[in-house]
Amino acid sequence: MTPFGALILTGGGSRRMGRDKAALDWDGARAVDRAAELARTVGARAVLTVGADLGLPFVPDPEPGAGPVGGVLAGVEALRALDLERALILAVDAPTLTVEDLTLLLAADAPGAAFEGLPLPMVLTFSALPEGAEAGWPLRRLVERAGLAVVAMPVGSETRLRGANTPEEWAALLRP
Repeated sequence: MTPFGALILTGGGSRRMGRDKAALDWDGARAVDRAAELARTVGARAVLTVGADLGLPFVPDPEPGAGPVGGVLAGVEALRALDLERALILAVDAPTLTVEDLTLLLAADAPGAAFEGLPLPMVLTFSALPEGAEAGWPLRRLVERAGLAVVAMPVGSETRLRGANTPEEWAALLRP
């Protein structure tokens, strides 16, 4: 497998949650720490948060409020500087992902993959970044224009893969 880095997108305003999603407690660990550990477990050579300094290596969001694609682009440049050519891109609000979920995406050949109906998590080969990609683009446009493979979601995984954007979704994911 091609060496890869991981980007954990942490730059959102967490308005629907009402507090910072990266700092939410998931069975004794912050969401951002769970996501970072999962990325390391599946083989990421470098793990960066994008958007906020949460005590891990990070890249500032170049255009706060412009959407996640700007963070992806900034993170890709930081990983390129580390001689990496591929990234696993995670949302901080989905710390319930599993190794098996990410293995499905990482197994995809270039240019990468995302699950059907969800732009995150995704695996992206940097050479597939569309020319002219902009911070304000929706993630779905980036997935489409990069030509990422669309992988079927494992049965029963949709809630876990979508993560938690509200206190109610967070509470539901914490229940066994």
